[in-house]
Amino acid sequence: MHPSAAIHASRLSYRYGDRQALAEVSLEVARGEIFALLGPNGGGKTTLFRLLSTLIPLQQGEVEILRFDLRGQSAKVRAAIGVVFQAPSLDRKLTVRENLRHQGHLYGLSGSELHNRQQEMLERLGLTERANELTEKLSGGLRRRVELAKGLIHRPQLLLLDEPSTGLDPGARADLWSYLKQLRDERGVTVVLTTHLLEEAERADRIAILHQGSLVALGSPDELRATVGGDSITIRTADPARLILAIRERFDVAAKLVDGSVRLELAEGHQWIARLVEEFPGQIDSVTLGKPTLEDVFIARTGHRFWLPPGDERPAGEVR
Repeated sequence: MHPSAAIHASRLSYRYGDRQALAEVSLEVARGEIFALLGPNGGGKTTLFRLLSTLIPLQQGEVEILRFDLRGQSAKVRAAIGVVFQAPSLDRKLTVRENLRHQGHLYGLSGSELHNRQQEMLERLGLTERANELTEKLSGGLRRRVELAKGLIHRPQLLLLDEPSTGLDPGARADLWSYLKQLRDERGVTVVLTTHLLEEAERADRIAILHQGSLVALGSPDELRATVGGDSITIRTADPARLILAIRERFDVAAKLVDGSVRLELAEGHQWIARLVEEFPGQIDSVTLGKPTLEDVFIARTGHRFWLPPGDERPAGEVR
């Protein structure tokens, strides 16, 4: 494990009965970065989160977290990390301050040290004026702040967040990310989060994209988009299968069927639009040009869209 790494995972595999949830996943998270585990439901990110947070035991593979071996030193790992789960963990009949106090007790904090930590968290997360309110009376965004305060009260070096934006409005989501970046920049805290939101993953320093238990892409958002290799052109047409074959024959470029549309990835995409419309008059209903996105990366690596209708696992480009 590199000394600058917060997490080093090697060849992780995990099964639930006959279902392979993770398959030979290896990755490293640097200290002081915001790292997103991105994937659609069933991709494997929740299982990986549960392993890293010591909720389930390792089956195959090795993990070191903050230089502690997860298999043999799980108690030390728990003491060094903070965890915020997707499901609410607040006692709604207790005040904000009381929730923080009980969380501090779990980590052995008491007396003036606990009091000082409570005040620090209340101030940092803008909760001072709400400290004596019952958490059941708070908005979803404020409750999420209290969850963060609980996860940070023992000053962990690594913060694990499971779907942190769940239930938050856009303003609260922006506030959350502002604070996560503050934690990274001012205190050097490493943040690892799971998400199924492509736009949320864009805010991370690096992203691991998981699909059906496998790691299909790893890098910064810019690095991943650069692998697509050009602009994204999406064509709506009444007969996509026919147009795909015609484009392949005429221009010898790869065209795919994605969600009922024809998709191409080409450099200087704007120059291709006129050529396509002129070459296939009457066949093209509309053309959309865009820069590569994380969904384009996902399509390139897996063969289909990030989100599929239930039961539709047909690869992109398969015409039938």
